[in-house]
Amino acid sequence: MAKLSPSILSADFMHLGEQVKQLEQGGADYIHFDVMDGSFVPNISFGAPVLKSLTGKTSLPFDIHLMIEHPEDRIPDFVTPQTAFITFHHEACRHVHRTIQLIKSFGIGAGIAINPGTPAALLEPVFEDLDLVLVMAVNPGFGGQTFIESSFRKIKVLNAMREELNPNLLLALDGGVKLTNAARIAEAGIDIIDAGSAVLNAEDIAQTVKDFKALIR
Repeated sequence: MAKLSPSILSADFMHLGEQVKQLEQGGADYIHFDVMDGSFVPNISFGAPVLKSLTGKTSLPFDIHLMIEHPEDRIPDFVTPQTAFITFHHEACRHVHRTIQLIKSFGIGAGIAINPGTPAALLEPVFEDLDLVLVMAVNPGFGGQTFIESSFRKIKVLNAMREELNPNLLLALDGGVKLTNAARIAEAGIDIIDAGSAVLNAEDIAQTVKDFKALIR
């Protein structure tokens, strides 16, 4: 069964605490934090203060996605008792293995995200060191984009790599997730589905989380 990690990128920040409670009520598994710096991606979102404002205020673990240049410089900012994963972009990091080890030194799962144009094979040298690979099914930077169908070919390649090199690795997917494609994404072998606007922009957030969970079992 796949898990659901709703992204608060699409949240109404005036009512963030209330909306996070609705995620809990619906049975979400994680909160996904899309951190953007306006350099690696053409948008700016939020930083560690938002993460820390929710620490201890929710039971949900944190799933951190750093869409930033030089992520190795910012890793410690996102370490909290609730941080389950910190994921950085292969395209944004000069010393990938060193950054993986830095994340692991805090007792946190280390993930790498790859953009639609980045081949899965580039991860082979560090694949055995990873806890998670995040497949970007849109070009990062904005919520509400359309799912790129070729992502399924990449998932197939990653599943084969996982079977050979790292059976315990988790595969996640971010971008263009909707109720209409969630079941297909889970069936393709994705363990964690990051949904943003489809959940947080819904009229009934808790019920929408339940609807997603029913589809990805």
